[in-house]
Amino acid sequence: MNDFKKKRGKRRKVCKLCVDKIEHVDYKDTNRLSRFITERGKILPRRISGNCAHHQRQVTRAIKNARVIALLPYTVEG
Repeated sequence: MNDFKKKRGKRRKVCKLCVDKIEHVDYKDTNRLSRFITERGKILPRRISGNCAHHQRQVTRAIKNARVIALLPYTVEG
C-alpha cells in the first residue's frame, strides 16, 4: 500500500478563481482576498494557495492595493 501512495503523488490543486470564472481580481473584495493571506498577514505563495500564475499575480497586486487603502492589514497587531 505504501508503494501505491508513493507512485501516485499528490493531487494538483485547482485555481479557485478559474473555477469561479473570475477574470479580474478586485482589491475591494476583501473577503475573497483574505483567503490568500495568512493570519500573520503574509501573502500565500502559489504552490500553497493553488492559484494559476495569472491569477496569483492579480491577487498579489490586489492585496497590495488593498493594504495601501487600509482595507487589509500589513501585519497582525500586538
